Amino acid sequence: MPAETAAFRHDLNVPEIYKAFIAAENAVVASGVDRHLLHLIKLRVSQLNDCAFCVKMHSKEAREDGETNDRLDRLVVWRHVSDFTAKEKAALAWAEALTQLPTHKDLAPLRAALREHYTDVEASAVTAVIAQINLWNRLGVSAH
Repeated sequence: MPAETAAFRHDLNVPEIYKAFIAAENAVVASGVDRHLLHLIKLRVSQLNDCAFCVKMHSKEAREDGETNDRLDRLVVWRHVSDFTAKEKAALAWAEALTQLPTHKDLAPLRAALREHYTDVEASAVTAVIAQINLWNRLGVSAH
């Protein structure tokens, strides 16, 4: 493969930055957000970002942690099914809003919905999960 079309090796090109990203990921995972919700957020954001590697990885990890195939199969239509709790739906709506970043979106109702189910500390942790998976998706998509 010609050098100009070869995949980027971010881990080799900017190793200190990449190590900081891994440290941030470890902090996000340790933030106390429920593991099942972590998987749902990471998978949904990866779907939105068209990161095939991450979709495969997060689907597999979710199943290994006990998530059902039915819920994973219907994650793309989470708004229209009863498989997800109101608490999960609030986090998924927040994840989509922060991933797609529409300039006309009023985030106040989404923040209010989050506060119905999460403390401010928990909402900040969920926000960090969303930011972190968006970072990893962008690195992954840029390297493949």
